[in-house]
Amino acid sequence: MEKLVIIPTYNEKDNIRKIIDAVFSLQQDFHILIVDDGSPDGTGNIVKSIQKEHPQELFLSERSGKQGLGTAYIHGFKWALEKGYNYIFEMDADFSHNPADLVRLYDACAKEGGDVAVGSRYVKGGRTENWPWDRAVLSYGASIYVRLVTWIHVKDATAGFVCYRRPVLEAINLDAIRFVGYAFQIEMKFTAWKLGFLIKEVPITFKDRKEGYSKMSKGIVKEGILGVLKIQWESLFRKYERRVRNSI
Repeated sequence: MEKLVIIPTYNEKDNIRKIIDAVFSLQQDFHILIVDDGSPDGTGNIVKSIQKEHPQELFLSERSGKQGLGTAYIHGFKWALEKGYNYIFEMDADFSHNPADLVRLYDACAKEGGDVAVGSRYVKGGRTENWPWDRAVLSYGASIYVRLVTWIHVKDATAGFVCYRRPVLEAINLDAIRFVGYAFQIEMKFTAWKLGFLIKEVPITFKDRKEGYSKMSKGIVKEGILGVLKIQWESLFRKYERRVRNSI
């Protein structure tokens, strides 16, 4: 077992079969963990039916109620480490991330020396598609804001399409990651950077979802703005040391 794609879901019945099929169609030995937060639309039941076709590659972890994107990924990271995966991916269920780009993220880590590979909208060759102008401005402005406040050398720190090498997640104290929305993505990359890991950005085209509905909220935006300030402020008084875990 080497590569695990973690896909958090909440009411993704329109997309879930398609995204699972798309990942497996790559024929690159990716396994998938769906972390479903009790979707009332039956997303979890759809995954269970698909598991019969992929009993060794598709896994489902069901949680009670909507607990937030960050906690879903932390749950998935711990599961992946316990099961012995070496490359752990984050990806949305709504096709805003192109499943074919999983291979490029993997190569950036496995073949090009990266510890973390970020599917980036804001490096040369990256772009967004089908976005309303106000969301495009908000996202790009957020990327600049994060760099100005934290000094991190990542142009798309809020990106949610990421590959982590196992040693990165082993070194981070996952229980100390506190944010659940945009700030979660920033906090993970910031922590990896502070611990001395190499972050590589891979240009992608980010497409707005066609089915389902966006999980964006005012609370998530507020967390991103205030969370960045808090992350940087606390880093001034914190010593970053790699956590040592026993190999599984």
